Amino acid sequence: MALLLAGGIALLAGLDGALLLLGLSAPIMSARLADVHGPLMVFGFVGTVVVLERAVAVRKKWAFLAPALLGAGGLALLSPLPLPVGQLCFVAGSVALLPIYRVIWRRAPSTSTAVQALGAMLGLMAAVLWSAGVPVPHLVPAMTLYLVLTIAGERLELARISPSVDQRAETRLLGLSLALVAGAVIALFWPPIGYPLLGIGTLGLVAWLLRHDVATRLIRSHGLPRYMAACLLAGYGWLVVAGGCWLILGPIVSGPAYDAVLHAVFLGFVMSMIMAHAPTILPAVLRRPLPYRAVMYAPAALLHTSLLVRIIGDARGVPGLVEWGGVFNIVAVLSFVLVAVVSVLRGASR
Repeated sequence: MALLLAGGIALLAGLDGALLLLGLSAPIMSARLADVHGPLMVFGFVGTVVVLERAVAVRKKWAFLAPALLGAGGLALLSPLPLPVGQLCFVAGSVALLPIYRVIWRRAPSTSTAVQALGAMLGLMAAVLWSAGVPVPHLVPAMTLYLVLTIAGERLELARISPSVDQRAETRLLGLSLALVAGAVIALFWPPIGYPLLGIGTLGLVAWLLRHDVATRLIRSHGLPRYMAACLLAGYGWLVVAGGCWLILGPIVSGPAYDAVLHAVFLGFVMSMIMAHAPTILPAVLRRPLPYRAVMYAPAALLHTSLLVRIIGDARGVPGLVEWGGVFNIVAVLSFVLVAVVSVLRGASR
């Protein structure tokens, strides 16, 4: 609970920073929050929560060091401590994540674990380079794939129940993952080559997911399975936006296209994945059920609608749409947190 709380604090601080970046008033007016918004959300919030779930899965006390360090890094960024303190915590937490995957691999070697480990290595690379002074816009590919490959590996674990997933399908996913890792590294040194490679790899990954993920079949079911499938498929659609921008536009480190890629991945894809998996992942961490309720569709729908408005407004040069879209992005995230908390407290629906 303490580690989950640290991730929640990072989320709230990251949303505060988002308001500041939109040029709006925020509960805490701090230029530093705006500056560290990206890493705070990626490592302090999503990293802490995702790695916490991995630590719970391996059932080793030392494994909780990884989410603890990531959570501490987020808290350090919010404190008066020097910026390098938080950065080094993120590096240490990313290093501590690798032995967790080693334990999982030794228990049952699998392609899904290998794909997730590749994502973890990209996360470590991004954390190290950020602490070394590399600007965040140049690290977006690595930060993106840190989370995308983690989620793709987890989806493979579930996709194995599908008859379409055989050894060749797993090999293709591993090949796509390696290509994306190569693209992230190449993009740092030769952006005109690396970014199109990232675009091709991302679109290939989406095609693989749409072909093999059980979500394409569960969308025709009811209740929780259909809700999860809807969130997953919407998230995959936003990955197409990011991959298409990288493929067509090449290196993107500023402007409307950069904003579109950034939020298509971290809001449209990652946050949608969190909404999809929360009813199954959080109970494993909290030891309390998070019952599904149909009202969960409302925050998800608001998230995707407001993100679309934001990106269209940015592309058309309409600041008002960008601001309103950004505000309702935040409302969508907070409303989902509220729905989840109320759902946990009320217990199973009758």
